[in-house]
Amino acid sequence: MRITCIGGGPAGLYFALLMKQQNPAHQVTVLERNKPGDTFGWGVVFSDQTLGAMREADAKTADAILGAFNHWDDIEVHMQGRTLRSGGHGFCGIGRMKLLNILQARCVELGVDLRYECDVVDDEGLDADLIIACDGLNSRIRNKYAATYQPDIDLRQCRFVWLGTTKLFDAFTFDFQKTEQGWFQAHAYKFDDTHSTFIVETPESVWQAAGLESMSKEEGIAFCERLFAKVLDGHKLISNAAHLRGSAQWIRFPRVVCKNWVHHNGRAPVVLMGDAAHTAHFSIGSGTKLALEDAIALARDIEQAGGDLDAALTAYQASRSVEVLRIQNAARNSTEWFENVERHARLAPEQFAYSLLTRSQRISHENLRLRDAAYVDQFETWLAARSGLPVQAGVPPMFTPFKLRELTLKNRVVVSPMAQYSCQDGLPGDYHLMHLGARAAGGAGLVFVEMTAPSAEGRITPGCPGLYTDEQGEAWGRIVDFVHRHSSAKIAMQLGHSGAKGSTRLGWEGIDQPLHEGNWPLISASPQQYLEGVSQTSRAMSRAEMDQVLADFCAATERAARAGFDWLELHCAHGYLLSSFLSPLTNRRDDEYGGSLENRLRFPLEIFKAMRALWPQERPMSVRISAHDWVEGGNTPEDAVQMAAAFKAAGADLIDVSSGQVSKQEKPRYGRMWQTPFSESIRNRVGIATMAVGAISEADHVNSIIAAGRADLCAIARPHLANPAWTLTEAARIGYTGRVGLDWPKPYLSGKSQLEKEFERQRTASAAAAGASQDEANKALGV
Repeated sequence: MRITCIGGGPAGLYFALLMKQQNPAHQVTVLERNKPGDTFGWGVVFSDQTLGAMREADAKTADAILGAFNHWDDIEVHMQGRTLRSGGHGFCGIGRMKLLNILQARCVELGVDLRYECDVVDDEGLDADLIIACDGLNSRIRNKYAATYQPDIDLRQCRFVWLGTTKLFDAFTFDFQKTEQGWFQAHAYKFDDTHSTFIVETPESVWQAAGLESMSKEEGIAFCERLFAKVLDGHKLISNAAHLRGSAQWIRFPRVVCKNWVHHNGRAPVVLMGDAAHTAHFSIGSGTKLALEDAIALARDIEQAGGDLDAALTAYQASRSVEVLRIQNAARNSTEWFENVERHARLAPEQFAYSLLTRSQRISHENLRLRDAAYVDQFETWLAARSGLPVQAGVPPMFTPFKLRELTLKNRVVVSPMAQYSCQDGLPGDYHLMHLGARAAGGAGLVFVEMTAPSAEGRITPGCPGLYTDEQGEAWGRIVDFVHRHSSAKIAMQLGHSGAKGSTRLGWEGIDQPLHEGNWPLISASPQQYLEGVSQTSRAMSRAEMDQVLADFCAATERAARAGFDWLELHCAHGYLLSSFLSPLTNRRDDEYGGSLENRLRFPLEIFKAMRALWPQERPMSVRISAHDWVEGGNTPEDAVQMAAAFKAAGADLIDVSSGQVSKQEKPRYGRMWQTPFSESIRNRVGIATMAVGAISEADHVNSIIAAGRADLCAIARPHLANPAWTLTEAARIGYTGRVGLDWPKPYLSGKSQLEKEFERQRTASAAAAGASQDEANKALGV
């Protein structure tokens, strides 16, 4: 093939040499606009895993790069006069110029045609069978064929400047400095024997307030030297961007995502690679990694396709787009963390550092333990003491106690409220005694009953529970007594009115589908039809109906108190009645209950305040909200912060942070722990306890969330349907055999040691296999 790479960065050079190595008959040309010695960065970072992939693709290049790398294991965090350090992270740093020189030399050795000072505006006139557009994040080729590639470019909120220094850091160092205008942070690491990279970053608003926008380049560098004088230890900061003047050296990071990576122009396919196709924020050090892995993947796919270029390109886009999206999701989490240092800085330095280490959600609690067990033990001891336990090691964060008002939960695990559709006339029976009793005995600290209606018309389905008769109150009291008598768990009532989402079939008969017969009238903030053309249409509530609903919630609150529930939650999420007031998508009223968020909050707050006045003062109350409608024009996470603050002012003790289900037009971004960032934002900005929900399925997830201060409780739903004793099982799985925060029912104790031994055997076998794999990897890398 005749192959032309537009751009002589790591992606283009590495792909060129891999293709020439694969088949010396290929005619491979690299066209680079700059001179051979030009570069506009300092050091780049790889993980050990990336080096392993390079070693497999081309051992000679990998050996040369490995010989020039500086390797370190530690991350050091400087915050509020404290220095916190953890190890085992496995990073490698190399100068960008050194990396390019190695790749250039290998290209020349293999016969690649390298041409410098070739400023290629577009692909017209290029005589090739395959064109690789690897011309950087401002790619002209991507812009030319934007209709095909469909790029999505998100300019992030921080300004940063890429500098160097002769200060040699022996760890990947993060230094945080607070000014009158706000927080600045430095990302620093050694990449050769004489220099370190030193990136300074701060939110756009802070950058402007500090006056950096009007400073010359020299003044800006001097500002950074003064700000980070302590960590620089007398060393100067250096810029190698001679072509930039003044504030132009400070840029905002553009996150690039392309829907398609291949353009067919009738002559030769034009394929995106590296930053032209995607970017990942520098805080996770994956930009160069992704570029090199793009090159490896496309070279492999071409070889495996046996001459079918179209098949190779299809395989390349399919595999790389999935992997890149995974990395970009982690990078987004990391980016947003650094954009919001102000709220993380409210944490104690120990928890701040832990939050930083786990910010991308790719590094978890147990993963940190594998990297540096001593660090995790020390942190767990600190967290246990903060939770009121005697200072001791070996208590995972999920098993620390949690207190609200006069109620103390033994641990941080919550059984989510989950609809069971198993009531008759709103009356819970033996099924609910079994269902809730089993989960209370399964080790969770708090068990929620499913959303319970304050009136018959407030039920979602005819099978949903109610608390609008004394008989129902007595039935719930029987279940509460059972939980208290046979477990140390606490039990919570969640009250909610279905609104426009009511009068539907049982979940397994057609979720959200209207009843075949026996429908009841629906009410909501404004007329709406949840499923267009399918659902009943609700009517807007009158003031008299609002008064009746308020009275119904108050009566249900009193029954819940008499039944002995430990905790009460008001459901204001997921498109149900009170949620319909909160969301602008469903509230189109023109009275004092519509319009501004303050007005939309009015009725839900009236309900909450009336309930709080009736609910025993020693018992906590929480509110569930949808923190994001996931629809343009709907509520946003910023609105959620204001909602949480309003409920806190009204006496709420905790916000149960969910999202969505307000409109069928929603487009959520799913993933592990995908709603936890909303919880973290509310917790650390509003200063109120939160409960995280959504795809939390392992003890490792819970430990990471609690330890990092992203939530105070974690609600687990589906895993508890599959395993009522999820908490006991997960304790054994991670090797926690202690009694703090965990108690087995006495009749089940004989199964405890057996379960623990089985998981211990599995962990030993897994560790042995992982050790063998690591030994092989180390040998391959020459370590």
